[in-house]
Amino acid sequence: MKHRRISKKRATMAGGAVVALVAAGVTFQTANASEETPQVTVKTLSATAAGNLASTLGKDLGGDAAGAYYDAQAKALVMNVVDEEAAKAVREAGGKARIVENTLAELKSARQTLTDDATIPGTSWATDPVTNKVVVTADRTVKGAQWSKLQTVVKGLGAKAELKKSAGEFKPFIAGGDAIHTGGGRCSLGFNVVKDGQPHFITAGHCGEAGTEWSESAGGPAIGTMVDSQFPENDFALVKYNGDTDHPSAVDLYNGSTQEITQAAAATVGMKVSRSGSTTQVHDGEVTGLDATVNYGDGQVVNGLIQTNVCAEPGDSGGSLFSGDSAIGLTSGGSGDCSAGGETFFQPVTEALQAFGAEIG
Repeated sequence: MKHRRISKKRATMAGGAVVALVAAGVTFQTANASEETPQVTVKTLSATAAGNLASTLGKDLGGDAAGAYYDAQAKALVMNVVDEEAAKAVREAGGKARIVENTLAELKSARQTLTDDATIPGTSWATDPVTNKVVVTADRTVKGAQWSKLQTVVKGLGAKAELKKSAGEFKPFIAGGDAIHTGGGRCSLGFNVVKDGQPHFITAGHCGEAGTEWSESAGGPAIGTMVDSQFPENDFALVKYNGDTDHPSAVDLYNGSTQEITQAAAATVGMKVSRSGSTTQVHDGEVTGLDATVNYGDGQVVNGLIQTNVCAEPGDSGGSLFSGDSAIGLTSGGSGDCSAGGETFFQPVTEALQAFGAEIG
């Protein structure tokens, strides 16, 4: 079968903090930021290389690092820092330094305030390195007293947060690569993997609530059995193949061809990505945020997701998010559709593989 997840001085960055990269023609005079002085040599980098450099600098600078993004037009890394000493280190490494107001610890604290005081169905939030703020998004279901409460909490965070409204409704896209069916519904296969030398595939965790035996057609013979399914908090599941079902490491492009998948990779903001799913087939876009928290309602809160502007619809759940030959994410949910657009969230593949002790293959 072919188919298609403090203080403003030195401190250790929290394990949950994510260095984000953002693309496309941003200017450097964004909120709270001062532009570096000229007379420096800025390295020309790909988005992936910029992400690697940002990760290294983030570890070296500790609490003086405040996130990063990728300027696709200049092909350069822009690193947010909180003082001139850290800015100098960034320049020496070949990046472009930007002194900002909010540290990663302060933005993390803002996220915790949102968790404590504004856990409202139909909301999401993610750290935006371009604005140096936590961007909070409310879908169309958030109104009345809940909308007023959310406005009050975000306003209380001052320059650390901003509030946006989505025209759609956040929900898991259950109903995805190739279609997989069970008695309780239809999802999409994400990526074929190997665990303990045996062939398996991964898909969305919320698909695991629909059934345990999965087939290639509604009512057809089972090709796999659910081994583990984690949702909410995470959104990934592992299915072990039955018998000798074909399991190539490839994604269905729905044009008679496939994209070979040879590895898993972490997402960076600004990365160009494609999504394959059994409802809407293949659509392209880019990563717009990392470490996103999404509240789908009914207590279904998922953390650590990849946020994108790639469209998706019910039935695309579990489907592949990929960049070239790299597996990036598993379709979780979002708002909108492939006519109007919207936001879509993905479970990072690297996290799912680590949890299951599996590898792409």
